[in-house]
Amino acid sequence: MEFVILTGLSGAGKTQAMHSMEDIGFFCVDNLPPALIPVFYDLCAKSEGSMGRVAVVSDTRGGELFKSFFTAMETLKMEGRPYKILFLDASEDVLVRRFKETRRKHPLSDDLAGSLEQAVKLERDMLGPVRENSDFVIDTTRLSPAQLKGRIAEQFLTSSSDSMSVHCISFGFKHGIPMEADLVMDVRCLPNPFYDPELRPKTGLDPDVRDYVMENSETRGFVERYTALLDYLLPLYEKEGKSQLVVAVGCTGGHHRSVALAQYTCGYLMEKGVKASVTHRDMLRH
Repeated sequence: MEFVILTGLSGAGKTQAMHSMEDIGFFCVDNLPPALIPVFYDLCAKSEGSMGRVAVVSDTRGGELFKSFFTAMETLKMEGRPYKILFLDASEDVLVRRFKETRRKHPLSDDLAGSLEQAVKLERDMLGPVRENSDFVIDTTRLSPAQLKGRIAEQFLTSSSDSMSVHCISFGFKHGIPMEADLVMDVRCLPNPFYDPELRPKTGLDPDVRDYVMENSETRGFVERYTALLDYLLPLYEKEGKSQLVVAVGCTGGHHRSVALAQYTCGYLMEKGVKASVTHRDMLRH
């Protein structure tokens, strides 16, 4: 049985993620107190194969009950019950804006005299250890519902094996480093198509921009050392039991160099038999 525990910050998109998991065949239960997760796991396991894919949402809406999260996870481990944790994150300003737009109350705001900003910060502190122990982290700050559904499908629709997957993200440093990044590669040192008037309005997905970036001596030297680093690191991460590695490739604006290199990285890994996907976060951003 594939069992996923979906958690994360309030307003980060857990409801949308749960609906996306339902769409790809998961049986989902929302707002389950952590102490009941091992009990529910046993019920699912005894269903004689009718519940092969299960996802439960557990978060701070449970109040004091959520404090038993790690105790519940330890119980599953001791009983030999395999599971994965999917954590949804987003920047604090985006979380605050989402709550103001929906006019919903944050589950911790009553403890802080109704202060939304303080509630968001407190929840991030509370869930820090959970995030650190999660198998998958998705930052929804700049993801549309459709893009989040795509990320969920990429991760869970293809294979339920324990092999590690790699998600590549191109980004612009002027828009901030992706929060979920495990490795960050800075390619601002490479020749920049931005200074060519014909290439400036295009992106790293256009063949002439891709060729400009990839077919110069600086990039060839970079790629040779960069791929050697990936070849060395991936088996080490997999040995440690990491389920997903997020490689973020950044240039200044996230339009040209980072897009070409992130796309190349995804293709390189797929050719080596690694489950890989790619997102260009800032490619269409001005």
